[in-house]
Amino acid sequence: MATNLKVALLGGAVLLSVAAFRLNPNPSPSSGPEYTSEGQLRFPEHYREWVYLTTGFDMSYNPAMDMDHHMFDNVFVNREAYQAFLESGTWPDKTMLVLEGRRAESKGSINKAGHFQSTDTMGFEVHVKDESRFPGKWAFFGFGDTTPAKMIPRSAECYSCHAEHAAVDTTFVQFYPTLLPLATSKGTLSPSYRKETAPAASSNDALKPSASSPDTEPRR
Repeated sequence: MATNLKVALLGGAVLLSVAAFRLNPNPSPSSGPEYTSEGQLRFPEHYREWVYLTTGFDMSYNPAMDMDHHMFDNVFVNREAYQAFLESGTWPDKTMLVLEGRRAESKGSINKAGHFQSTDTMGFEVHVKDESRFPGKWAFFGFGDTTPAKMIPRSAECYSCHAEHAAVDTTFVQFYPTLLPLATSKGTLSPSYRKETAPAASSNDALKPSASSPDTEPRR
């Protein structure tokens, strides 16, 4: 009797497992941040299975920067964070954004004009939101390869630049074409970004008298 019961329970467990596999035949590995015992961030090896957000070409926030090559920057975010952003217009705890740098190539195969991305990566930057670990909620990590990386010191300019100019929660959503309209509609744009992008009053408008201002011109 007991043996028959065990067989029945085991069979039921197998059927449930098969049903779950059919619903999600390729389950994604955990995409939250993982750290070493020394506090270094482990490289998110499956980031290419995450949600693609945008690609920048030769972008630089420093006007004095002069590169001797062209470069693409691809941005990916973990799926859990992306789904939460779609609902709220901002990023949840444990968000991970990966910026992947690749050299731009122009000569290859049948290409005659424009640029395409090299198969070789030039480096990575990971932006992590981990509220219980970082005083500012967010931290940056730079990777030259897949070796665990130390946190970039908070004195680095990337922190102040993101805090002062980012559209949503210290992230540059203004460069994510499918998420900027969503954040705008949900009212989650940062005050600093709204101020930067507010249309400036033209000089002609400034010279025009208001409706309540007295008419100072002589009447003819």
